[in-house]
Amino acid sequence: MPGAEHPESCPECGSPLSGGQRYCLQCGARVSARGPLIAGLLARAGAQARVPAAGAQPAAPQPDAPQPEAEPPAVPRRRFGLAPLNLRLPSPTVSVLLVALFLGFGVVLGNVAAKPQGGALDADAGSHLRLLLPSTPTGSTGTSATGSAVGSAGGGSPSAESTGSSAAEEAESEAETGSTEAATTSTAAKKPASTRSGSSSNSAGSGAAGAGSESGAGSGAAGVPAAKSKAKPKLPPIKHVFVIALSDEPYAAAFGPISTAPYLSHTLEQKGELLVRYDAVAHEELADEVALLSGQGPTAETAANCPTYSEITPTGIGADEQVLGSGCVYPSSTPTLPGQLTSRHLTWKAYVQGTDEPGAEAGACDHPAPGASDPTSVQSAGTGAYATFRNPFVYFGSIVGSPACASEDVGLAALKGDLASAKLTPSFSYIAPDRCHDGNPTPCAAGAPAGMAPADTFLASVVPQILASKAYAEGGLLVITVDEAPSSGEYADSSSCCGQPRFPNLAGEPSGLAGLSPRGGGAVGALLLSPYVKGGTTSEEPFNHFSLLRTIEDLFKLPHLGYARLAAVKSFEPSMFTATPASSR
Repeated sequence: MPGAEHPESCPECGSPLSGGQRYCLQCGARVSARGPLIAGLLARAGAQARVPAAGAQPAAPQPDAPQPEAEPPAVPRRRFGLAPLNLRLPSPTVSVLLVALFLGFGVVLGNVAAKPQGGALDADAGSHLRLLLPSTPTGSTGTSATGSAVGSAGGGSPSAESTGSSAAEEAESEAETGSTEAATTSTAAKKPASTRSGSSSNSAGSGAAGAGSESGAGSGAAGVPAAKSKAKPKLPPIKHVFVIALSDEPYAAAFGPISTAPYLSHTLEQKGELLVRYDAVAHEELADEVALLSGQGPTAETAANCPTYSEITPTGIGADEQVLGSGCVYPSSTPTLPGQLTSRHLTWKAYVQGTDEPGAEAGACDHPAPGASDPTSVQSAGTGAYATFRNPFVYFGSIVGSPACASEDVGLAALKGDLASAKLTPSFSYIAPDRCHDGNPTPCAAGAPAGMAPADTFLASVVPQILASKAYAEGGLLVITVDEAPSSGEYADSSSCCGQPRFPNLAGEPSGLAGLSPRGGGAVGALLLSPYVKGGTTSEEPFNHFSLLRTIEDLFKLPHLGYARLAAVKSFEPSMFTATPASSR
């Protein structure tokens, strides 16, 4: 009111007041007198409320009760000929609440409008969309306005656990892409579901509310609590890996529609997952088999199936543990998958058809004398069923110089007895059919059948034994692949994938291939069978023999050898193993 002294602080709660302020924003108390117009309206509303109903007796005045002030007579007003309006104002309490509500909304709206644009959203056309979390002091129990608003938009108040998961996933994504901006942009939708970050709304709400979680403290500049790690998908608990290596056939001949192996390309494909972009890494057969067991690239001699059984005298060790030099037999110091397994008290065995069995041409761990020529290295109809290059284990000094070679590099007949018990079944089994049954288009003898038809007969005899074994049922993985695609002829293929390296022990690429991807071993395909693999499925992810070695090492928690360490070489994806084994249903 004019002339009334305005208090400097609220008489109810002591909050400071500004000139002309009628209500305390802290407690809602009125701190100045009402204006004449408002006072008159309230008085009229009170008088109407005191008018007795028709037929009611007026209440007798109480001697001690305060008498209402005299009110001016109400002047009825008409608008456009209408009857007087009987308006009623809300009660004083409701009026105070309404005024406080509108004032509070105005304050919030003013604060939002006054914020600088650089601290909230940056959505200009030249940059990615980002959401910046507000900074919250450590140990704060409140939730910022930004966090509350965004958290509510996300569907509720996020928990501290969701905050940790979102932060951990965002940090993981940032590490994988090597770019902070890539980790915070909308490209998260392009990542696998296992690594996508949470939605922007939930992430922001978590960031604001995280400081008030039970842990009582945040970490980092944004006050986000310590991230709770989210486990990445893992490979299944495989205990026994079986690899069957066929020979010298392209993908189309082994798995494609022109395949003459119906058991493999129809019956087994319906039971497993076909890797349609699986490549060999070199030519010829021995070079790929050595790569699968050690991660080593070929020498000039292994790329020719080792015509002379000569030891490699290393001239050095190159990048990715590559043994530099010429020859076929790697020195004892060369790490191998069998050596890794033995060091972890795991077992391995090579079942090489044509050795150490009735009617076999060779004994266990059979190989030429050092420095001797090997006539079986030549693909012809006169070399017989057993070829040394189909037995890659005997090209490592650490194996041929050990008693384990004679006991673990044996004939195919030993497989049936070892499959009779899961304890007898090796952790890693390598199965090599002889030249009469490995799919090679060159016959092993004059008039003998060749190609995929006899290989299919071999598979139909051996694979059911593996699939019926207890070792397979309790966590087995069978991989059927081909060592290389043809290097010459109508189906010649030297394609590659997965960061194919240029092998240091080989001469440079032919001039006609300059600037192209390094030569590989061609597309050969692979079929995975396991209780953890859904039947009749396919994968178009690129893999090669180094990928298979890396996967086996990951399954048995072994370090990666040689070129299996390359960044572009991936293990088989956990998403390829989504079936539930019958033993765990």
